Amino acid sequence: MDSKYKKIAFLFPGQGAQYPGMGKDFVENFPVAKMTFEEADDILGRKLSAIILNGPENALTETRNSQTGIYVVSIAILRVICQLFPDLKPYVCAGLSLGEYTATTAAGKISFLDGLPLVQRRGQFMNDACEAAQGAMAVIVGLDSEAVESLVKEVNLPNDLWAANFNCPGQTVISGTLRGIQAGSEAAKAKGAKRVLPLAVHGAFHSGLMQPAESRLAEYVQQAPFKESPVSLVMNVTATAVQDLAHIRHNLIKQLTSSVRWEQGVRHMQSLDVDFFLEMGCGKTLAGFNKRIGGHAPTVSIEKIEDIKNLENVMKV
Repeated sequence: MDSKYKKIAFLFPGQGAQYPGMGKDFVENFPVAKMTFEEADDILGRKLSAIILNGPENALTETRNSQTGIYVVSIAILRVICQLFPDLKPYVCAGLSLGEYTATTAAGKISFLDGLPLVQRRGQFMNDACEAAQGAMAVIVGLDSEAVESLVKEVNLPNDLWAANFNCPGQTVISGTLRGIQAGSEAAKAKGAKRVLPLAVHGAFHSGLMQPAESRLAEYVQQAPFKESPVSLVMNVTATAVQDLAHIRHNLIKQLTSSVRWEQGVRHMQSLDVDFFLEMGCGKTLAGFNKRIGGHAPTVSIEKIEDIKNLENVMKV
């Protein structure tokens, strides 16, 4: 396959995109996808595949299952795409929050065998942190990222409120205690936000309330066998391309309590002359963010088998 696109970014979704039955058509039609689900069950020592494919939804929504589930589905789809399009190679990889672990695997810096247990621990530790400290998240629509960063400082509740996700222009997520979210929501409305919507999440991700999870995860990330590869990661914490393994480890750890600078990361990829974005996994959230961020490079999302045809069409010269 000779394509006009030379610098391709592989993108991977984060928690919240999950639904029972995700990846099912790939499992039923591609042996490599079925094998990925079976491999995940073997690695984890439990039938995660049954929860991914059949639910129930409340079980899949549990942080320890949703994070591992999304990771497995994204890797299964990635493997199918790599099999169908062997010449399709990433120039950079990036993932939203949890998706950063998928991106690290796709970039060849950690194997699925070693990445999946890390993701399971991340999900479990974050789940435990949510149980220990009641928190919430809300999306602010209609204010730019600078305005949200300013209001978090002005509210001045450093242990209660954080800017969590800079998704795209006009959409930023705040995270914190119930007190912090209430104060932040009121401040956002006073600054002219169009809407402030509570998110249906288990707790305050990407905030100081995740410090216990970060501390517990750190030793496992430090011990995991990461390896060098030619593909860079554009990471959430820095919104820059990272190659150094020590920096990758550091960013994966700090990510739990730091802001996800997704919009800034996409703009960085644009500055690297990325000319095509390929999103793989459940949902088409990242393609939606890219549309809002703007730029000339097209984005194709692979969530269902029928999406493969879109990729074939776009990759034709």
